[in-house]
Amino acid sequence: MPAKLLRAALVTTLAFVSVPLAAPFAAPASAQDVELRIGPDGVRPIIRDRDRDRRDRGCSPREAQRAAAEEGLRRAEVVRVTDRSVTVRGFTRRGPEQLRFANRRGCPLI
Repeated sequence: MPAKLLRAALVTTLAFVSVPLAAPFAAPASAQDVELRIGPDGVRPIIRDRDRDRRDRGCSPREAQRAAAEEGLRRAEVVRVTDRSVTVRGFTRRGPEQLRFANRRGCPLI
């Protein structure tokens, strides 16, 4: 009887000791743009494209207003936003003026 009890205690102890050792292997490991996930279903590589993850925002209406102010437009207001351009109206020293910016990062003037 003591041998069975000793064997059960040993098996239980080894089971509890092996659980913390297996835990780090279930966590994801990453190196630059390749991520390896090790789990019960095996090793799965996950390749991420960071350029695709980053959203290409374009030119927001607020950025277009700031760019128009830098160009000398006063009381600038955005009158039209399309996929390709942002149109801003305002006043210069000569009178009413309209500027069109490309809907790209940095709001380049068209």
